[in-house]
Amino acid sequence: MVLALLLGVLALAIGGCACVVWASRGGPPWARAVATVTLAAADLVRGAQQRRRRGLRGGSGGDGGDGD
Repeated sequence: MVLALLLGVLALAIGGCACVVWASRGGPPWARAVATVTLAAADLVRGAQQRRRRGLRGGSGGDGGDGD
């Protein structure tokens, strides 16, 4: 069941990447729409990764001093 889900996600990712390439070469309108959705999803994932990374690095919130 999990394998089928992962294969489905992989197929969607590959199809989305193919639509991005096809749309950049002047593909049909539906390919441009799929490419737009694919690129928007990639931006959301990238933004979530950056926020998570910033949260891990800036956990203490201070400059490292001990208040002397």
